[in-house]
Amino acid sequence: MTATLRSWTGLSDNEAISAFLYTLYQPDNRDGNWFQPIWEYAYTHAWHDDAAMARNGVWEDGGRIVAAALYESCLGEAFFQVHPDYTHLKPAMLAYAEEQLAGTDKQGRRYLRAYVNQWDTPLLDLARARDYVRDADEDRPMSQLVIPDPFPPIRLPQGYRVQSLADDNDLRKVDRVLHRGFNHPGEPPEDGLAGRKKMQSGPHYRLDTTIVTVAPDGQFVSFAGLWYEPVNRFGYVEPVATDPDYRRMGLGTAAVMEGVRRCALEGATVAYVGSTKLFYQSMGFREVARQECWLKYL
Repeated sequence: MTATLRSWTGLSDNEAISAFLYTLYQPDNRDGNWFQPIWEYAYTHAWHDDAAMARNGVWEDGGRIVAAALYESCLGEAFFQVHPDYTHLKPAMLAYAEEQLAGTDKQGRRYLRAYVNQWDTPLLDLARARDYVRDADEDRPMSQLVIPDPFPPIRLPQGYRVQSLADDNDLRKVDRVLHRGFNHPGEPPEDGLAGRKKMQSGPHYRLDTTIVTVAPDGQFVSFAGLWYEPVNRFGYVEPVATDPDYRRMGLGTAAVMEGVRRCALEGATVAYVGSTKLFYQSMGFREVARQECWLKYL
C-alpha cells in the first residue's frame, strides 16, 4: 500500500474529502477522525482562512484518498484523518503539518497545535519525542447523546416557539442571535451578512434542521445548527448560541432538542457535539472521545 502526497487542489476536493470522511465513521467516534459535518462546517465558516486551503495535505493510493492533514479555521492547527489501513502514514503527516500547516503568533514565532486522539499511543509518543507539550485547555472532546425513544416533549415558556430556518431564514435575525450569543458586544456590524450566507453555502447544509427559538416579539433568541449525516445516520450539533438576555430559560435546550428530534425522524439514533459543557450534559450527552492538543514552537 503505497500512498502519494498532494495538496488540496480546488473546490472538488471538498466533496472528495467529505466522501472519504463518510467511510471512516465508527460509532462513538472510536475511529478518532472528523465527522463529515465538521469538515463542511469548517470550510464554510465565515472566519475560515480560505487563502491557505492549498496547504491541506491529501494522501492517495490508486486515486483513492486514504489520509488527510487539515486545519480547521486557520494555520497553526493540524487534524489527522486516516484510513485504518494507512496509520503508518502518521509520522509523515505530522512532519508535513509542521512544514505546511504551522502558524505564526503575535511574537513572530512559528507554532503548531497537533490534535492527537487520546488512545493513539504511537502518535502521542512521537509528539513527545519531537518536543511537543500538552495544551489540555485546547483539547477537543466529543460527546454523544443516545436519542431517547419515545422522544420527550420540548418545553418552552409561554409565548416562545421553535422553528427552523426553512420557516424564516431572515439573515439579520440569524446574524444578531449568533453575534450576541457568542458574547460579542453591541449590535452586529452591517457587513456580517455575507459571512452568514457563506455559512449556509455548504452542499449538505439544511435549513430545515437548523433551529431557532423565537421570542414573543419575533426575534431569534436561540440558535442550534443540526447537521444530519445521512450515510451513517447521526446528528451533529454545531453551532449553538443564546442571546445573553434570554439565557437560563431553557431556550437553547429547546432549540438543540428540536434539531435532534428532526434528525431522529430521518433515522438518527445518536447525536454528537464537540463539547462537555454542563449545558449538554443536562440533555444527556456524555463524552465518548477526546483529541488531545499538543503544542510545539518550531
